[in-house]
Amino acid sequence: MMVKALPSQKLYTRMRLWEFPDQYIVEPTDGSSGSCLAVSRVNGSMTLVDEVPRFTTPRVPKIQTVFGVIGMLKLLAGSYLLVITERESVGTYLGHPIFKVLTLKVFPCDHSLKNSPEEQKRMESEFSNLLKVAEKTTGLYFSYDVNITLRVQRLNELGDESKLLPLWRQAEPRFLWNNYMLEVFIDNKLDPYMLPVIQGSFQSFQSAIGLDIIDVTLIARRCTRRTGTRLWRRGADSDGYVANFVESEQIIQLKGFIASFVQVRGSMPFLWEQIVDLTYKPKFDILRPEEAPRVAERHFLDLRKKYGNVLAVDLVNTHGGEGRLTEQFATSVQDILNDDVRYLHFDFHHICGHVHFERLSILYEQIEDFLIKNRYYLLNEKGEKVEAQVGIVRTNCVDCLDRTNVTQSMIGRKMLEFQLQRLGVFDAEETISAHPNIDDCFKILWANHGDDISIQYSGTPALKGDFVRFGKRTLQGILKDGWNALMRYYLNNFVDGTKQDSIDLLQGHYIVSVSRDMAPTIPKRGIEAIASLPLALALITTGLFFTMVSLTRVRNDLWQLLFSILWGGLSIGIAIFVRANGRVFCNRPRLHKPPR
Repeated sequence: MMVKALPSQKLYTRMRLWEFPDQYIVEPTDGSSGSCLAVSRVNGSMTLVDEVPRFTTPRVPKIQTVFGVIGMLKLLAGSYLLVITERESVGTYLGHPIFKVLTLKVFPCDHSLKNSPEEQKRMESEFSNLLKVAEKTTGLYFSYDVNITLRVQRLNELGDESKLLPLWRQAEPRFLWNNYMLEVFIDNKLDPYMLPVIQGSFQSFQSAIGLDIIDVTLIARRCTRRTGTRLWRRGADSDGYVANFVESEQIIQLKGFIASFVQVRGSMPFLWEQIVDLTYKPKFDILRPEEAPRVAERHFLDLRKKYGNVLAVDLVNTHGGEGRLTEQFATSVQDILNDDVRYLHFDFHHICGHVHFERLSILYEQIEDFLIKNRYYLLNEKGEKVEAQVGIVRTNCVDCLDRTNVTQSMIGRKMLEFQLQRLGVFDAEETISAHPNIDDCFKILWANHGDDISIQYSGTPALKGDFVRFGKRTLQGILKDGWNALMRYYLNNFVDGTKQDSIDLLQGHYIVSVSRDMAPTIPKRGIEAIASLPLALALITTGLFFTMVSLTRVRNDLWQLLFSILWGGLSIGIAIFVRANGRVFCNRPRLHKPPR
């Protein structure tokens, strides 16, 4: 029997957070008649109350407007409430408003920490500092009305009863960014406060084709199973979940029709890593190669269950360190290849170089049959299914960022042309390039999409973005790539270790407990006690400065030649020392113990 959706299942869209000395009160202010949520500042316990309590002190409580509750994290002694304090409307998904999180704020519930041992206080302080890093998380999106963790095809395949469930219960767990943080709210049955959030990207544009208006939306959904930063999360885990796995869905709405096309990216599905050591490109280490076939099989079995047929497009170099990776990939999947799972290697750099990306047409000719046979999802003006997408293209390079985004944008362009031809808007041979207004918007759409995904994984916008944005390589784009490459080096070595800790904490990949975290800290000895990258860089810079000064005076005093050699030798020696002890100087994750 069908049950009518109850108002209590609707999410609160605007709330007021009161900061009392002993508790926080979250009061719905969107016109709903729901109860207020009281959160103890002592231990984070939650109860529903009918109204905001009266002030018991002359001091007026602080009041903060919030637009959603992300969830709660429990550390050693305290709990921490995460809420959205600023949002921005970025478009619509199937007619429902979509918002981007602009500001995320953490409210501590840690008064019980006053009675804790000093060592526990110190540990709590370290962990709570990671939540300050979490407040800077980028690319978070949500909707109060529609489940954006599901692609259009899966959303329309939900049964009527499932559609009546609260959004968090409909959500795809692997794309639900705050899945772990909602557990306390689930235990307390606080459905109206439980806002599903994804991490990824949401881009859209509207344009005219003759008398018709086309809406194009591009959504990225980042998987949380093996989420992290560029050099700290590589390859797969033993269950087949891969780093930087992102589902990209391109949706068009035109003349009452809705079409959706999905493709995915993800790291090569076997165990491998790059240990940060201050080199620009740390060597690739393949771990337990004997397990690679089993890990790859698990990965592709999961893709088959979720998407149907799979075509894996590997863009990695044939030679060098990358060549070892692509050789292992090919070897790992050779026993599972069949009509349902295909593998195709395309050496992007060898064929396209750094400027001739138009040669991707060679790749397209090899995958065109797969794209045509596996189709896309299509609903007619009556909301009836006309086509279903029955297969997926899985693209990867080493980072699954730059080469991958260029390739995915090319595939997305071809599929959009197929769809417009199918709907009778384009002739059989007509292309997007013939319509500059759509062409420009489409390029920007995919360029922004790639930048968002890249910033979350590497800390910088995507490289080769000028080709996606303008359709050609530019001098400015090449110079920008050089700058972003240097920024990646800095962030990956000296910032991302702490960021990785923060991510692992938020996702529940590392569970904080007294038993595992109260062990006394081992004091650093030798080089680790004094190692400091800023100090090393300062010494190298100083040495080079005095080397140059001494060289300018050699003409008048030959002793200056000796001094310049000494200063230069000192600088080179320090640089070699830093290189040899790179892992000491790097910002390594501290939460290095096995996940739960």
